[in-house]
Amino acid sequence: MWRPVCTICLCLSGPAGAETLRIATYDPGLTRAGPGLLLRDIRRDDPQVLAAAQVIAAAAPDAILLTGIDWDHDGLALAAFAALLDNAGHPMPHRFAARPNSGMQTGLDLDGDGRAGGAEDAQGFGQFSGQNAMAILSRLPLGPATDHSATLWHDLPGALMPPATPGGQRLSSTAHWDVPVMTDAGPLHLLAWSATPPVFDGPEDRNGRRNHDEAAFWLHHLPDAPFVLLGNPNLDLADGDGRAQAMAALLDHAQDPQPRGAFQPDQAGANAGHKGDPALDTAVFDPNGPGNLRVDYVLPDMDLAVAASGVLWPDPGDPLAPAVEAASNHRLVWVDIELDSLSASQGR
Repeated sequence: MWRPVCTICLCLSGPAGAETLRIATYDPGLTRAGPGLLLRDIRRDDPQVLAAAQVIAAAAPDAILLTGIDWDHDGLALAAFAALLDNAGHPMPHRFAARPNSGMQTGLDLDGDGRAGGAEDAQGFGQFSGQNAMAILSRLPLGPATDHSATLWHDLPGALMPPATPGGQRLSSTAHWDVPVMTDAGPLHLLAWSATPPVFDGPEDRNGRRNHDEAAFWLHHLPDAPFVLLGNPNLDLADGDGRAQAMAALLDHAQDPQPRGAFQPDQAGANAGHKGDPALDTAVFDPNGPGNLRVDYVLPDMDLAVAASGVLWPDPGDPLAPAVEAASNHRLVWVDIELDSLSASQGR
């Protein structure tokens, strides 16, 4: 059920009385340098953790994908963070998380430094198993999840995998999940992923190729049911590095509501040369490097009606602005879907 939450959202709200479902994605910066450290920080009310919880509670999503949160085997950190949201007045009792590929060691020397066991020798970059993982929190029950994260890169049709890549290399740098949210209007499939950035490699463009193929995966796994593609593809369709073909192809199957933020920083440095609309940006990066980019997306399928959307990037004078700045260099992205359209698209 849609609820206006702040000045940003009020100006983008849908028709009065329209019943909607708010779906969001956000990298809350809840990753640390070692296992157990996130749980420690949650339990001691670390200001950055509290800021992230404040941002999510303010946005009041019905379901949210977190693309930057450490995973632990017993789900203790996720449960503790969910308790913070409950205390902040926005309970999200249903959750899903699974072991990601980030930090999962291959036993191989993938980076060629003569040693195995480093962060770059894992299936996805990570200093420990579960670093910088994903999680889904929901106000509504979740159905059985399908975890595609064990898919091998070379098994993707048309994969751009460099020839020297080991055959056991998984495609997902973090994860690929299909998790249904069970609504009164029927299930809505959340197709979630968080991709490797298409930089930090050599002329073989391994990361750029993998980033492309992580998006291309969904071209072969779209369900015959209502869905939303969401997460951090780590790709700006207008600016920055990367191969945009797969993301562009996904927009033949899903709509882009182009969520906009209320505030854009000064367009200095690299930002001044960007071609994209700065109101669509979702993350703050070094103006002497890539500049601010749009890398976080919520893309509902074509049959779903969008009532409103936004990027939670408030004006500096907004009471929420300090929490947004303190939590993460990413901004929360949300889309409101009309429940009538979700009901109508069931059984297609």
